[in-house]
Amino acid sequence: MNQPSVESNLSEIQQNIRDACHNVNRSVEEVKIIAVTKYVSTERAQEAINSGVKHLGENRDDGFLKKWDAISNEATWHYIGTLQSKKVKNIIGKVDYIHSLDRKSLAEEIHKRAEKAVKCFIQVNVSGEDSKHGLAPEEVPGFIKTISDLHNIQIVGLMTMAPFTEEEELLRNCFRGLKSLQQEIQSMNLPFAPCTELSMGMSNDYKIAIEEGATFIRIGSALVGNEQ
Repeated sequence: MNQPSVESNLSEIQQNIRDACHNVNRSVEEVKIIAVTKYVSTERAQEAINSGVKHLGENRDDGFLKKWDAISNEATWHYIGTLQSKKVKNIIGKVDYIHSLDRKSLAEEIHKRAEKAVKCFIQVNVSGEDSKHGLAPEEVPGFIKTISDLHNIQIVGLMTMAPFTEEEELLRNCFRGLKSLQQEIQSMNLPFAPCTELSMGMSNDYKIAIEEGATFIRIGSALVGNEQ
């Protein structure tokens, strides 16, 4: 059974983005799509690039490196999965954004390995689910202060994964919590932590995430599918 083309999926997603932005008087230019290609082939990832997607997201270093070798500078690369400190050396210098900074030891390893500042999102477990990684919201301001001397870390934003649910109010509360925390970080006026971005929203909830302030949405199955 043939999958729908990435191009047709993208067209539908872009219309949904326009609708969501219209609902809250935002510009569509504020929202960037990350095609999450971890479950699909390099060819399917290339199809996304050819369709006009500029950002690709991977969550394992081996999958990332395989696609990076094939596609390289055609894409802006996002590492969106849990990152072990020992794996940092494999991706540093190749990945453009890391979405899963959640501990000082990881920040120190990124700082040590990087030759220039790496754009990082702090992963926040807004929902408090045991199954999810990330810092508790109240831990984030203090954590940022502990890494202030690591000049190869730039905190560009916050990332969260909402509960997998169809309960809209639960989703909105999660995304609003991240937005509120972002505003708190911005008010600290730290040069290394401008925190202008919000990475939130996936295939099932990205429209709600956009209405609550997402600037990067991470779309896998709805865009590229999930089969090789």
